[in-house]
Amino acid sequence: MKKLITAIALLAAAPAWAQDKMTVLLDWFVNPDHGPIIVAQENGYFAEQGLEVEIVPPADPSAPPRLVAAGQADLAVSYQPQLHLQIHEGLPLKRVGTLVATPLNCLLVLEDGPIKTLADLKGKKIGFSVAGVEEAILTAMLNAHGVSLDDIEMINVNFSLSPSLMTGQVDAVIGAFRNFELNQMEIEGVAGRCFYIEEEGVPPYDELIYVANPETMDADKVARFLAATEKATQYIVNNPEKSWEVFAATSPELQDELNARAWVDTLPRFALRPAGFDAGRYARFEAFLKDAGMIDSINPVSAITIDVTAQ
Repeated sequence: MKKLITAIALLAAAPAWAQDKMTVLLDWFVNPDHGPIIVAQENGYFAEQGLEVEIVPPADPSAPPRLVAAGQADLAVSYQPQLHLQIHEGLPLKRVGTLVATPLNCLLVLEDGPIKTLADLKGKKIGFSVAGVEEAILTAMLNAHGVSLDDIEMINVNFSLSPSLMTGQVDAVIGAFRNFELNQMEIEGVAGRCFYIEEEGVPPYDELIYVANPETMDADKVARFLAATEKATQYIVNNPEKSWEVFAATSPELQDELNARAWVDTLPRFALRPAGFDAGRYARFEAFLKDAGMIDSINPVSAITIDVTAQ
């Protein structure tokens, strides 16, 4: 009995097993798009997987993928369209998981404005915040309605997408997120309407993904991270109101009408199988960028995304 008591005492006094540390860089400040990551942290799902995860909002939203490519973080939340271009630029990156599995991007106009169809954009001004992929998306959308990029004026409005539309600076904006800007405008008393890009000639894609450097990543840690976020997504879907409370409790800045509305609109778009991917979706978007003249060659899907659970 003495030996048993001594053994139990020694076990109780022993330090807990050290958890594997991970750094995850977000694409922007914390918002409902990051729900599974935050809920996994708050509900202890990362800890269950033996992970200690540091979640870092970026000072520069364009920096996270490049920091991961440089080995300064384990994962970055990024965008499928940008990943295709970054790989062609030579960055050692691959998609290892999915966070939001549908496009959020849309072309946004005023509900009671003059733009009723995309053909009405001829001779009009379209605001944007990030050049590059947006031009390819616009070209595909407009061409189907007999309008070319030469027929419109592109105006860089930085990140003031909905304000520039509401004030009449532009007639439409591309790059607006349907779960945020539409709600923001409605709250401010100005109704907006989205032209959904996947309904207007653009191949569907994963809006938000996790990217890693395949040369330096720890596939086992990444797989455990994805298992935790999958469990968090299941919790969110099963408990939408309770999960919102868990998420919003992490910061007073999240506890407003805009974020509450965005949470509801984002919930059905979270990837239920974050480790899984549709190879055809990545192949089609790669071909789309090639046809649009954004890239000179086509990479195989294996150069773009990887299933870490099979490693």
